[in-house]
Amino acid sequence: MATSKGNKVGTGDLKCHRCAICDGYGCPGMLPGLGGVFDGKNFQLNCEGWKELYNTKKEEISKIEVKPELLRCGPVTGAVENIGYANESDFYLPYLKNAAKAGFGLCVGDGCPDEKLKLGTAAIKELAENTVVSTDSTTVKAAFFLKPYPQERLFERIEWVRPYASHIGIDIDSYNIVTMRNLVNLERKTAAQLEEFREHTKLPFVIKGVFTDDDIALVREVRPDVVYISNHGGRVETRIGSTANFLAEHAAELKKYCQEIWVDGGIRTREDIQTALYYGADQIIMARPLIRATYDDHFDETVRELLGG
Repeated sequence: MATSKGNKVGTGDLKCHRCAICDGYGCPGMLPGLGGVFDGKNFQLNCEGWKELYNTKKEEISKIEVKPELLRCGPVTGAVENIGYANESDFYLPYLKNAAKAGFGLCVGDGCPDEKLKLGTAAIKELAENTVVSTDSTTVKAAFFLKPYPQERLFERIEWVRPYASHIGIDIDSYNIVTMRNLVNLERKTAAQLEEFREHTKLPFVIKGVFTDDDIALVREVRPDVVYISNHGGRVETRIGSTANFLAEHAAELKKYCQEIWVDGGIRTREDIQTALYYGADQIIMARPLIRATYDDHFDETVRELLGG
């Protein structure tokens, strides 16, 4: 991770401790914040998993080319309570604009209150209308990930984001996320509900939060366009394990039921990205390193490290 230059985008106090190595050991239990559940156990395992896999096939994996179009910024919300911004609105445009300028794909998340989704949507709209990062600005779109609200509320949210979306997905695991518990009514979705959701999107459909045998069974039944392997960065109370090992163990099977596999969780370095690509990921999603790089204003440095330039 690049060191901070000391410049902050917006006001506030970053909740990240800026550890020299971002591996989950410096922020156990920091929720709200940038830590993880189980005293950070899955956050830590996510980070360790990529290193272990890389070292078993280092010679082969190190030859894989890392291109910006293979990367995406993570679908992040909660700039005030989770990141430390003074104002929620300060985060979205700088974060998404930095990623777009780097040539990364974009992701937008959902949250409570609705303002969070609307701020992310407004940032994508502004980039599409005004950005200079693309020769055709109308192509600037994002993958939107909605929380598993009751169906009618989800259908309303689809209408908000569809004009700015390349993909629309649902966070199947976030019905159990600690930071939204007792704030809103989220539900565990059935295959029939996911099919109904897909019919309303009219866009490539993503199931995000695939991390258990039950999730694989759901994917087998629904057959989405994209399977997104994630344990929410170690922030949901699911089984103990890493997304790295889940990808390595299940990518071949999951590819039978979808067109692409996306993955996040503990991805910090160029070597981590190469490892995820080697084991079958089509898109690599990163959040914490890009959040910190945006807040501390060293995004270009971070991109150079990730791409090896």
